[in-house]
Amino acid sequence: MEHKKVAVIVAGSWGTALSRVLADNGHLVKLWTRNEAQADQINVERRNEKFLPGAILPEGITATTDMAEAVKDAEAVLFVAPSSAMRDVARQVAKYIHKDALVIHATKGFESESLKRMSTVLAEELHLPEEQIVVLSGPSHAEEVINRHPTTVVVASEQLSCAEAAQDLFMNDAYFRVYTNPDVIGVETAGAIKNIIALGAGLSDGLGFGDNAKAALITRGLAEIARLGAAMGANPLTFAGLAGVGDLIVTCTSQHSRNWRAGSMLAQGLPLNEVLERMGMVVEGVRTTKAAHVLSDQYHVEMPITDQLYAVLFEGLSPEKAVGALMGRVRTHEIEEIASASREEWL
Repeated sequence: MEHKKVAVIVAGSWGTALSRVLADNGHLVKLWTRNEAQADQINVERRNEKFLPGAILPEGITATTDMAEAVKDAEAVLFVAPSSAMRDVARQVAKYIHKDALVIHATKGFESESLKRMSTVLAEELHLPEEQIVVLSGPSHAEEVINRHPTTVVVASEQLSCAEAAQDLFMNDAYFRVYTNPDVIGVETAGAIKNIIALGAGLSDGLGFGDNAKAALITRGLAEIARLGAAMGANPLTFAGLAGVGDLIVTCTSQHSRNWRAGSMLAQGLPLNEVLERMGMVVEGVRTTKAAHVLSDQYHVEMPITDQLYAVLFEGLSPEKAVGALMGRVRTHEIEEIASASREEWL
């Protein structure tokens, strides 16, 4: 394997875990953070205790607060900034990035104001064709990747050469397997919307509703993801893969999931601002719920779970009433092609 210099922006839990994968593969990783104390801890103690307590980082990772130093001569730049910060961070990187650098992002969300996907935001700020941007997604908790637990993800780009370059960068035969996919819209949409369903799963578990309710929520949540994604131009098959059902399952069933934990706290009656304060980290599903609520109107797509979670998060609806609203919806068919056909055609 050819060893490369890779810049990773920023040093949160997922950025740090992916830095370990890159370093394990022999690449030289510059991990950027705004926090001087965090950079010192990574460089001196080989730890990032706030985000991944107890993990010891390999020597191939060095941290810096200097963006120019992080990006200088980097052959690949991996963006793992929160969706709300992606445009500002990309604007800073644009001053220093090499024109031939491979650009990858691993952020799951939409830009709140514009409703744009992260690949679009990066293309605009880095002045690159959007088809060159690669997105990395799939069922992958940072807490497990940092401990080298077997993990499989997908990298998507409209240009196969870019997807394969990212695949080569990350894949190893020890614990990190990577597939390619040309469907950027599907992979990004699935990665963003699953966080909403994970909030709902946390609410359901917090209310003590059990496995039946959560299985229904995951299944019907996948239908919402696929409906919106297809309306936006995605390949429906993507939602049956790692970025779709795979990521949805892991995020809705694990206590590693920030979104699941936030939903569980909401079920206990805590107000949203207190939940976010206690979490201490970005909960992408909250912003994404607001974005998806608007997108569903924009694309004329029915998203009842998203609508009820929006009402819980931003309109003061109680979780119990949200569940009642979902259960009391008008009867319909599971398969939408049948639901849209006449009864005579079906019979």
